Amino acid sequence: MDKGLHFTICVVTTVLLLRESSQAGEENDPEVLPAPKSAFVLLQNSRGAAEGLPTLTVTTILEDPYVMVRGAELEGYCMDLLGALAGMLRFQYRVKVVGDGQYGAVAAGGNWTGMIGEILRREADIAVAPLTVTSAREEVVSFTTPFLQTGIGILLRKDTASQEMSFFHFLSPFSKETWTALLFAYLLTCFCLFLVARLSPCEWNEPKNEENHFTFLNSLWFGAGALALQGATPRPQALSVRVIAVVWWLFTLALLAAYIANFTALLSSGSEQLPIQTFEDLVKQRNLEFGTLEGSSTFYYFKNSKNPIHQMIYEYMEKRREHVLVKTYQEAVQRVMDSNYAFIGESISQDLAAARHCNLIRAPEVIGARGFGIATTQASPWTKPLSIAVLKLREAGDLDYLRNKWWESSCLRQSRDRWAPLEPPALGGLFLTLGIGLALGVLAALAELSSSSRRAAAHAKKSCCSVFTEEICTRLRIKTARQSQDTSGKANA
Repeated sequence: MDKGLHFTICVVTTVLLLRESSQAGEENDPEVLPAPKSAFVLLQNSRGAAEGLPTLTVTTILEDPYVMVRGAELEGYCMDLLGALAGMLRFQYRVKVVGDGQYGAVAAGGNWTGMIGEILRREADIAVAPLTVTSAREEVVSFTTPFLQTGIGILLRKDTASQEMSFFHFLSPFSKETWTALLFAYLLTCFCLFLVARLSPCEWNEPKNEENHFTFLNSLWFGAGALALQGATPRPQALSVRVIAVVWWLFTLALLAAYIANFTALLSSGSEQLPIQTFEDLVKQRNLEFGTLEGSSTFYYFKNSKNPIHQMIYEYMEKRREHVLVKTYQEAVQRVMDSNYAFIGESISQDLAAARHCNLIRAPEVIGARGFGIATTQASPWTKPLSIAVLKLREAGDLDYLRNKWWESSCLRQSRDRWAPLEPPALGGLFLTLGIGLALGVLAALAELSSSSRRAAAHAKKSCCSVFTEEICTRLRIKTARQSQDTSGKANA
C-alpha cells in the first residue's frame, strides 16, 4: 500500500513539472504573444477548451494603434477586432508577430514576404492587421470585406509646410462668395434707402422745390458709416427710412461680430493655407525630400500608376530609394519630425500621427481610396464568415466605436477646431433678415405716399390713383405725358 501511494505521488509530481516546463517554454517564445487578457477573450478560450472550438493562427504586425505591445501582451484596434470576431464566429486564436516585419510584397525570387508570405506558407491561417487590399495580393490570398477605409496622403511638419501670410490675408475670414453677397447687400440697401427716401413724404415734403438729402451718394455714405459703426448724415426722419436703417445697423453688427470672431480664430489657429496642398505641389517644390515605406502597397501604387505626377513621384523614390524609403512607420514619423521630409502613406495612420504629434499635419489631398482587410488562404472556409461578421460589426456601430477608442489622444482634445472661411449659407439667416427689412421699408414708404396722395386727391378732387402716380413720377424725376404736354404748352406760349 505504501509503495502504491509513493508511486502515485511520484507520477503526479512528474506531470506537474512537465506542465510547468511547457508553459515556461511558451512564455519564452519570442514570436508568440498572448492575446489581450480581457474577460471576454478569457471566457471564449475557456469555453473553446471545453467545447473543442477550432484554433486559428493569426499573424499581425506591430503598428500603433492597430497592434501594440504592452508588457507581455498585445493590444490595439486589431486585437479588439479579433476578439469580437472570435466571439461571433466561436473560434480560439493564437497570435504571432510577423517574423520579417513586412506587410507583404513579391521578393526578387518571386516569393512573397511578410504576412502574405506566412499565409502562403501555411504558417498562419489569417492576417489581422492594417493590410491593404490590392490586386496583386488578391491573386494569391483572399480578403474579407474591408474593416477600415483609407487612402494615400502626405504627412508634413507644420514649420516646414508653413508660408507667409498673403497681402490680402484680412479677407480670409469670409469666402469669395460671402464677400460678393455682402457687396450686393450693401448696394441693394443703399439703393433702397435712396428709393424710400424719395417716396416718403416725411423725407421730401415739396419735391418740386426741395432737394432730397438722401441722394444716391449720400445713401452710399450712410451705409458705409454703419459698416464702420460710425454715425453718418443725413439723419433718417421717415418711419420707412428708419426701418431700413435699423435693419442695416443690426445686419452690420452681426456681420462685424462674425468677421472679428473668425479672424481671431484664423490668427490663433495658424491654419493659413499650406503651400503643399496636392501631390503636384510636392513634386514641384525642392525643399522637402519625400518617400514611403519600402515594399508597401503605396510604393507599388505609384509604380503602377499611369498618372504623370505619380510616375514622377515613383521615379524620384526609385532613384533615391536607399535614402528616402523607410523601413517602418515609426521611423517615417520620426524622420518627418526631425528633418525636412514628407512621408507618403496611409491617410488614416497619418491622421493619428497628426493627432498625437501636434507639430505634424496632413495635406488635404487624398488619392487611391483603399481599405484594410483580413487576409486568408485561398478557398479558406473562414473568408465568407469573417466578411459577414465584419459587416455586422459595422452595422452595429462597433467598428466606429473602436475607431474612436484607439484614435483618441490628448492632442486631439487640446487642438483647436480647424478654421474655415464663412460661406453664405452660414450667414443665410442674416441676409434673409436684411431682405425682409428692406421689403418692409419699401412697403412703409408706399403706405406713407399713398396716405399723402389720398389727402391731396380729396383736397384737389382728383382721382387718388392719378395723384399717386403723379407723386411717384415727380419724386423719381419721371416725366409723364401730361407733364410733357404742360411743358410744351408753356414753351409755345
